Amino acid sequence: MSEIKPGNISKVSIFSILQMLFGLLLFMFSIDLLTVSMVRLNSQFAEELFLATNNPFIGLFVGLLMTALIQSSSTVTAMVVAVVASGNLSLEQAVPLVMGANIGTTITSTLVAFSFIMKKNEFKKALAAGVMHDIFNILTVLILFPLEVYFGFLSHMASYFTATFFNLGDQYDGNYNYNTLFTRPLTLWFADLILNTWVLLILAVILVFTSIKFLSTSVFKTFMSPNANRINKHIFHKTYLSFLYGAFFTAAIQSSTVTTSLIVPAVANRKVSLVKAFPFIIGANIGTTITAAIAAIYKTDAAISLAIVHFLFNLLGAIIFLPFPGIRNIPVKLATFLGKESTNSRFVGFAYILLAFFIIPFLLIYFNKD
Repeated sequence: MSEIKPGNISKVSIFSILQMLFGLLLFMFSIDLLTVSMVRLNSQFAEELFLATNNPFIGLFVGLLMTALIQSSSTVTAMVVAVVASGNLSLEQAVPLVMGANIGTTITSTLVAFSFIMKKNEFKKALAAGVMHDIFNILTVLILFPLEVYFGFLSHMASYFTATFFNLGDQYDGNYNYNTLFTRPLTLWFADLILNTWVLLILAVILVFTSIKFLSTSVFKTFMSPNANRINKHIFHKTYLSFLYGAFFTAAIQSSTVTTSLIVPAVANRKVSLVKAFPFIIGANIGTTITAAIAAIYKTDAAISLAIVHFLFNLLGAIIFLPFPGIRNIPVKLATFLGKESTNSRFVGFAYILLAFFIIPFLLIYFNKD
């Protein structure tokens, strides 16, 4: 076997980093392409579905299901904001939709974990890293959803902040661009080349899974380099520094899906522990609320309030779990348990995704559609 000379280490590291950046761009493009294709298919249907959510419990699962399908909580949140801004949906009805969207967006990082399914030890850690984001959002919903339903906790707080700091009045011109990633111009250009939306959707799905595999491989190579090891220690060394990096990176690219998916290969290959990765994921949840700034385009009190709800939900989740190690370790331990069980039986992982993100939400929506 030929060995790499010390003088070539930097060249190998640079090549690995470039490969990872290409994989990241490909992944972002594929996610954005899937978002565009799903929006073109389901935009009108989604808005009609949103309008039917008089039951807050059903609204929660509608938001979850729609986000799991569209693969972008920013897009679903923006669609909900559009309906709220038009006056067809109240703020109280919209809050459960946003909560559900926060859970639905976590499916991608869980799917990334399945690229390690043939490697037992890596798969256990990868799946634990993938579902940790799910568990955090689910636990936050379990705490805040009852407070919202019975006391209007988030909606009243958001309305207060809106009236105090904004008070812009109700002016909505009906226009909105569901732009969530900087790849959108390229995505729209490519989408316009494919006239059939169903063909576009199939291509997007294929590209998502191809990019996930490529990204996992390239991230592994990058994290193996000495320079990357030093960077990892810097980013994940302290809890609050990791949290800030997660928020910053996610706000920069406007997608928690991408940043949390990058964590999965790092944890799978033992470059970052679950405990140290968790604050980064919480920070990513805060960063994704950059959608709040986009919502300001509407210049309506209701739209601004909903955007603030999105921010408050993630901020309060961070305040609940981040400061106290005992509480912070609860999602980590639950994720570790699920990862271990999925290693013993691969069926557990698949069953979790199907039940949590599709079967249960669909059945609850279907049987309560009246």
